[in-house]
Amino acid sequence: MAPQRERVRVRGLVVGAVAMAVSAVLVSGPAAGVGGAGDPRIPAPDPTASVVTFPDLVQRPVPVPPVLAPSVTAPSVPVPAVRPPAVPVPGTQGPPFGAFLGSDERGVAHMEQFSHWLGGAELRVGHTYLPGNHWSDIEGDVRFLEAWARWRNEKDDRMLVLNVPLQERNEAGVPDHEVRELLRRGAAGEFDHHFRALAERLVRLKVPDTILVLGWEMNGVTYTHRCGPDPESWKTYWNRIVTTMRAVPGQEFRFDFTPSRGRDAVPWTQCYPGDDTVDIIGMDSYDQPAGMPFDEQVEEPYGLQAHVDFAKAHGKPVSYPEWGLFRNGDNLEYMRRMLAWMDKHKPLYNTLTDYCPHGVWRCDQNPASSRHYRSVLSGREVVFPPVPPALSVPPVLTPVPPVPTAPSHPKKCSPLDLGISVEFWLGGKFCLRSDW
Repeated sequence: MAPQRERVRVRGLVVGAVAMAVSAVLVSGPAAGVGGAGDPRIPAPDPTASVVTFPDLVQRPVPVPPVLAPSVTAPSVPVPAVRPPAVPVPGTQGPPFGAFLGSDERGVAHMEQFSHWLGGAELRVGHTYLPGNHWSDIEGDVRFLEAWARWRNEKDDRMLVLNVPLQERNEAGVPDHEVRELLRRGAAGEFDHHFRALAERLVRLKVPDTILVLGWEMNGVTYTHRCGPDPESWKTYWNRIVTTMRAVPGQEFRFDFTPSRGRDAVPWTQCYPGDDTVDIIGMDSYDQPAGMPFDEQVEEPYGLQAHVDFAKAHGKPVSYPEWGLFRNGDNLEYMRRMLAWMDKHKPLYNTLTDYCPHGVWRCDQNPASSRHYRSVLSGREVVFPPVPPALSVPPVLTPVPPVPTAPSHPKKCSPLDLGISVEFWLGGKFCLRSDW
């Protein structure tokens, strides 16, 4: 806000003595109705200046016998330094952005509608997910990939982000002991061919530069591809997948390691597979849990600040593949601060999750956040931050020790069927000796 201008009136002192009286009236500031706000004659104050001067200072002498009067100068009014608000400015430049608007062809169709809602601001980032029900899904045997590939190839400056599950039955509530066994099998190379098939399909679709978010939110408990039951096997499995996909001719993939914000089930740093196989360090960050202010989301262990610090230490760009409102409802403060956070830290890309309760376009329950998001991003021009090229040299994999097999049963021994889960914890089958 511009500082208010005070009217300063200095009235002369009339001294009656013998033959002399002096009166001086000095009026500081514009006369009534002249030189007010909007008067083009008065330049706007410089917000960086420490004082304000008054160019239209008018002196009006009172008719008296001519005498010398002391010169009076209007005092300077100090102006406090004005800092710009820590919020993005509408219509300015910013990092590439998009929104998750649906996995299939309808998500592609919504891209243009979302852009129109933003006053024509172009979405440079398309984001979709492979299903994780069967291995054929993970191999990319889904029709909607063709629609996303067409969208990506319409313009050179677009990027396609694809979330890839690491296991089938990915949201089936598989217990920890089964996840542990699956991770060990993956680390031994049993599932490599599924990811080779996906890489070959993406190259055939002419999207070899797709950003692949492998095994997202691995630090939680939701997905079968979670890291917690065996972090060492998880990291070896990730390295095998990246090595397998990079070996496919024509590929230019970038691999995005994306945990959820905070500690969750395990610290996500325990799952980090190494700089050789990670190109981007992402974070899924929703407005949760209930009652947590944004400052705490920044400062909590494994939170937003830890994320950007970790990425900087490893020489990687950051990303936000999933973000949006959640447990705190239509939280304008979160929306304002999260947009400002991304403008400050310049991620390679970000994609808002746009459905209730997270979204702003297709979710009527968040009107205040929706208005702010739209006002900031309408007409925005995108600036792509510099990013190192994807690594192309396959890393050397750490040898995986063979999984011990159950010892063969001695002669005259009848195996007991105790069930798969019991046998897993016991380390193999038990039998009853018939010669006892």
